[in-house]
Amino acid sequence: MSTIKKKVAFKTLGCRLNQYETDALVSDFDQAGYEVVDFKDAADVVVVNTCTVTNQSDQKSRNIISQAARNNQGSLVVVTGCMANNYKEKLEGQDKITYVVDNERKASIRQLVDAHFQGEILHPSNLEGDVFQFSTVDKSLHTRSSIKIQDGCDNFCTFCIIPKVRGRAVSRPLPEIVENVKNTLANGFKELVITGVNIGRYEWEDKRFEDVLEAILDVPGDFRVRISSLEPDGFGNRFYDLFKHPKLAPHLHLCLQSGSDKVLLRMRRMYAYSRFAEIVDRFRSQWPDFNFTTDLIVGFPGETEVDFQESIEAIRRFQFSHVHAFKYSVRKGTRAERMEDQVSEPVKTARSAELREASEQMREAYLKRFIGRVQTVLVEKIDSKGFASGYGEHYVPVRFKAKNCQKNTFQKVRIERLEGEGDNLELLGQLVED
Repeated sequence: MSTIKKKVAFKTLGCRLNQYETDALVSDFDQAGYEVVDFKDAADVVVVNTCTVTNQSDQKSRNIISQAARNNQGSLVVVTGCMANNYKEKLEGQDKITYVVDNERKASIRQLVDAHFQGEILHPSNLEGDVFQFSTVDKSLHTRSSIKIQDGCDNFCTFCIIPKVRGRAVSRPLPEIVENVKNTLANGFKELVITGVNIGRYEWEDKRFEDVLEAILDVPGDFRVRISSLEPDGFGNRFYDLFKHPKLAPHLHLCLQSGSDKVLLRMRRMYAYSRFAEIVDRFRSQWPDFNFTTDLIVGFPGETEVDFQESIEAIRRFQFSHVHAFKYSVRKGTRAERMEDQVSEPVKTARSAELREASEQMREAYLKRFIGRVQTVLVEKIDSKGFASGYGEHYVPVRFKAKNCQKNTFQKVRIERLEGEGDNLELLGQLVED
C-alpha cells in the first residue's frame, strides 16, 4: 500500500452480532494501516453490513448501499451480511457494488480489499470461510464489546430466514472464547456482551451455554457481562445460579414473539407461554427488579384480535422495560409465506401502535422503580455540557453531572428523577462521592 492511508467507512444494519462483526472488521482494517472514517465522509472503501430479517430491513439495506455508492463514486463498495446471503446473485449484478461477501467469508474482507489495491483479481468465493475468524476488537464504534460464541440456527421457525442466511448452528471452541475474552479485556473494554444467533444452543464437546458463561465470569478483571438475546428453551437450572455472580448483569433479552400459544405453535417456536412465564417468575422471585426486554411479532398469519390482546397482556404481565416490535413481514422461502389468513397491513399498523403504547407505559413504570436507588453506570460518553451518560447494571439509561470522571469507567450514581418520553426516557442522578 502507498504511504497515503486508504480510508475505510462502515455501516451496520440489524442485530448485535452484525455490530460485533463490524467492530472486528474495524479493528482489522485499523491494524492494517487504513484510516477509519465516518460513513458520511468520503472513503476509498465502504463496507455495508446488511440485514434481511424483514422487508423493512431489506429496504433500509438497499437505501444504504445506494447512498454508499452515490457518496463514494469510484470507490470500492463491499456488501456483506445476511442480505448478501439472501440476494447474492441479484446484488452481484449491480454495477454500483464492487464485491458481495457472504457471512461465511465476512471476516476475510480486509484481505479482499488489500488484494484489490495490489491489483490482484480475487473473487470473494476464494476467500477463507470461517465464521469465527474475526479479529479481537480493539478499535470499536462502541464502548462495550461483543464476544461471539456461536453462529447459525437449527430451529427453522416458520417466519424466519436466518437458518438460510446464517446456516446451521455451529459453536466456537471454549478455549478460543476465553482467549478472545482475555484479549478484549486487555484492550480496555469493561463490558462484554455474549452474542451469537442462538447462544442457548451452544454445544462444543461436553460444554454447554452455562459452561461458557461460567468460564467467562471466572476470568479475572474489573468488567461485567451481559447476555445479548436468548431463546426461552435454551438453558437449564444452573443458569439461574450464575446470576448470583456480581459480574453478570441482571438483564435478559428473552424472545417471546407472541403472547398466544396458538400463534407460537404456528410460528413453530420451541416453548409455550407457560414456560416463558415460569422463567420470568423464577428470576423475579429472587431478583424483583430483574430487567426483561423482548421481541414481539405483530400480525403473524392467523393472528386474531384475541391472540393480539394476549400479547398486550404479556407486556403488562411481564413488565418488559423494552419491546422490540416487528410487523410480520413475508420472507420468501419460509413456511409462513404459504400460510393462509395473512393479516392486512392497516391492521398490523394499528396493532403496532397499540403495542408500542403498552410497551412505553411499562418502560416508564419499570424505570421509575430506580428513583432513590444507586446504579453502577459504565460511562459511554460525556457531552459538551459536562453530563456523562451510560447504562446501569440493570441496562437502564442514566445521565449525571460528570465531575472529573472518564469515559469507560464504572461510576456509582444515585437516581433522582426520570426525564423524557417514549424511547428517549432516561434516569437522571448524582454521582455518589466515595
